[in-house]
Amino acid sequence: MFSKLDSMFRIPELKRRILFTVMILAIYRLGGHITTPGIDGSALSDWFGQNQAGGLFGLYDLFAGGNFSRATVFALGIMPYISASIILQLFGAVIPYFERLRKEGEAGRKKITQFTRYGTVLLAVIQSYGISIFLLSMGGTIPGLISMNPFAFQLLTMLTLTSGTVFVMWLGEQITERGIGNGISLIIFIGIIARFPTQLFQTWRLVRAGDINMLFMIILLVGMFGVTAIVVMMTQAQRKIPVQYPKRVVGRKMVGGVSTHIPLRPNTAGVIPIIFAQSIIVFPSTLGSFFQDSPAIDFLNELFRPGQPVYVILYGLMIVFFCYFYTAIVLNPVDVAENMKKYGGFVPGIRQGRPTANYLDRILTRITFTGSLYLAAIAILPDILIYQAGMPFYFGGTSLLIVVGVALDTLQQIEGHLLARHYDGFLKKTRLRGGRRM
Repeated sequence: MFSKLDSMFRIPELKRRILFTVMILAIYRLGGHITTPGIDGSALSDWFGQNQAGGLFGLYDLFAGGNFSRATVFALGIMPYISASIILQLFGAVIPYFERLRKEGEAGRKKITQFTRYGTVLLAVIQSYGISIFLLSMGGTIPGLISMNPFAFQLLTMLTLTSGTVFVMWLGEQITERGIGNGISLIIFIGIIARFPTQLFQTWRLVRAGDINMLFMIILLVGMFGVTAIVVMMTQAQRKIPVQYPKRVVGRKMVGGVSTHIPLRPNTAGVIPIIFAQSIIVFPSTLGSFFQDSPAIDFLNELFRPGQPVYVILYGLMIVFFCYFYTAIVLNPVDVAENMKKYGGFVPGIRQGRPTANYLDRILTRITFTGSLYLAAIAILPDILIYQAGMPFYFGGTSLLIVVGVALDTLQQIEGHLLARHYDGFLKKTRLRGGRRM
């Protein structure tokens, strides 16, 4: 393994890309310690930990790498960019103009990227305005939180947070172009793993103090290793549909006659179904933080409390639904079948056109069912471990899926550089297949 790591730094281009990526991520982490002007970040962080850990703001803070709870200049993180990307993907399924852009190749991709940037700025302005109002309202609850004139604070907060989001988006694009791995995904990745040392230290203190049984901790660690192995296996899993392209004459040359395959993944939608489902399921708890004296809200808050049967069942069902919903948007069997027919490709034993589309749709429906159940189980796992088994730290859910997927994807790119220059990859017999990017 150490020889493989040494090989990475023998290739000048790969070495530059890795060091550039590390430098950009270090800049991002440095900005995560600069508090937005006019606010007491430590006071907000304490209040956030006591009241909003399981709410919608907690989900937002996950993708912001903890910057939201500390009110740093990167408080919005990369979430506006992710939201804009999802909106553009949805537009591509319902608006003909964006559907045509998706089919225009590189030119269409550049236009969609430009629209995504504009959408990121617009969403960042709207969200920063909402956050400034939220912080002003919290100023009456948390003494000394705001130390500026309200109007000036609102304008400065909007300018700071929007600029921070644009800068983070630029950092991610620089990693993608000049570094190694997908920049946006790596920024989310580094924000998640930055919490691991603190959680490990706190858990070790509980074990030393005798609050956690050592045998129980060993069983948890073995279970964590097993769950991580399952996530790696499902992330790399593929159902390969064989495709044959016949030989044909183009000018004076004979081309075609190749065999390839269509890789269908059990989890085509990635972590998007969990984001959709969690955004809806945590709404009662988020609402309860603003209306704490309402009996009706208290009842809903208790009913949808993490770990409760109603919460677990509805959460799982919503994830299954959004898996099918988002898979239908990002992968259309009819389009795949038409593209294959255009170039003469066919699945052996299946007629071209509509029969091929029906065949792909049938297989995709079956493997998506397995993938949706797996995704629901991983998403529900942290609530069961924390509220039923008494686990002292968060494990599983969106963070585990992102960490594994991004790590595999980055290793795949590194392996590609090594193999292109006649070095052995990380695995000699089995080549890595990266996970789905964010």
